[in-house]
Amino acid sequence: MKIKSLGFILLILTIGIYLGGCGCFYAAQKGEEAPPKPPEAKVVPPEAKKEVPVAPAEVPAAALMDINFDFDKYAIRPGDAEKLKGNYDWLKANPNKKVRVEGHCDERGTVEYNLVLGQKRADAAKNYLVNLGVNSDMLETVSYGKERPIDPGHNETAWAKNRRAHFLPLQ
Repeated sequence: MKIKSLGFILLILTIGIYLGGCGCFYAAQKGEEAPPKPPEAKVVPPEAKKEVPVAPAEVPAAALMDINFDFDKYAIRPGDAEKLKGNYDWLKANPNKKVRVEGHCDERGTVEYNLVLGQKRADAAKNYLVNLGVNSDMLETVSYGKERPIDPGHNETAWAKNRRAHFLPLQ
């Protein structure tokens, strides 16, 4: 009888230790649920991927200018290269100013995918400026993916504005 109860106690302890190490056991005790799965990526037919030109924002000549990107791309476009050359001039005139290059995406795609794409966009802009002669220590990059849209719309015009690299002076 003593051996059977000892075996039962060991079985209960083993199960308790096994379940105790599982975070889902504690979450279930607290009444928490698993986070929802990310939404599936929306498939956009090729004819809907037409690029809409983005009107340049009116900013003072001394300010840094954002650049925009094509859908699902992080290559610097020729018109945006000219904006980066203007940003280069500003950075050379303000050598003590650190600048954060923020990569942004439109709302399409998963959070994870857009964070990676936003980082590639920020890095592409930074690398372009470094190749022009900017000290890389004066530039930092961050990706916000699709989390900080400049235009909350759900159409190609809004998406074109949201696919950008934003330049923010820090000091």
